[in-house]
Amino acid sequence: PDIAGLHEAAPWTSREAAAASEVPGRLAIIGGGVVAAEMATAYAGLGSSVTVLARDGVLTLAEPFVGERVTQSLREAGVSVQLGAEATSVSRGGDGTVHITLTDGDQVEADEILVAIGRTPNTHDVGLDRIGLKPGAWLTVDDTLRVVDGAGALIGDGWLYAAGDVNRRVLLTHQGKYQARAVGDVIVARARGEAPDERPWGRHVATADARAVPQVVFTDPEVASVGLTAAAAEAAGLRTRVVDYDLAAVAGSALHADGYQGHARMVVDEDRRVIVGFTLVGPDVAELLHAATIAVVGEVPLERLWHAVPAYPTVSEVWLRLLEAYGR
Repeated sequence: PDIAGLHEAAPWTSREAAAASEVPGRLAIIGGGVVAAEMATAYAGLGSSVTVLARDGVLTLAEPFVGERVTQSLREAGVSVQLGAEATSVSRGGDGTVHITLTDGDQVEADEILVAIGRTPNTHDVGLDRIGLKPGAWLTVDDTLRVVDGAGALIGDGWLYAAGDVNRRVLLTHQGKYQARAVGDVIVARARGEAPDERPWGRHVATADARAVPQVVFTDPEVASVGLTAAAAEAAGLRTRVVDYDLAAVAGSALHADGYQGHARMVVDEDRRVIVGFTLVGPDVAELLHAATIAVVGEVPLERLWHAVPAYPTVSEVWLRLLEAYGR
């Protein structure tokens, strides 16, 4: 970000934060997204005094209850989460101390500062200018991951593909691997003169990037989600119903951990009676995510899900409880 003195203060990115060999006594984090929340969790657990400057809030792209629970948990762990806080200038003193001035005039001091507000593509020096694209830009792709221009026309004769973070669809490792599998298949198919399978869930298209992205945020509590949030589904014009359930009320939760706390939400497309979004927050909920991913990708009707019987006593019984809350 364009903050006075920030570059000169030698801030960390997620790379430095993940590779650090020493724990700073005080760590300031600019941002409130996934990297900010995960690193605040990690460094607080390692004993650092952490301050999070979350101008727009914590995990704002998730369901609202996610940010609320993670913020509460961070504060209980001793993290100073300052919502609405924005830095105007940063400097590093001769003793290494980082001084951060906020818009309201308050000062924050830290031993290291982590900037966690997003990434830019590393495409400056790969020759994009030779094919009419702007160096340093994101690469826009069609569903078979061929690079297209702003009007959607193929670049050149369609030989250029882009998989992973650089196409800006979903900046997640597992989604990059998913795209790589799809692009490998489609390149081979076209090289053989075969027509690629471009059906909505065909072998050669990256459909999940828009409709069924699974993501885990490794905070405490964990956050696991797939598909659309309730707000995103509404914005997409779907007629939805949102069903919530307290994960702590499931029998398996008490066996999983003492004092278990969590929450589950499913977003149902009422016209098709299928799940289009699922979010969980609680201990180890990442292990529950793939069942939800299969339900969303497979567009499994709710009537069929009644026959997917969860084992007792496990936290997975939340599926039955959500269906009961939805009703037949």
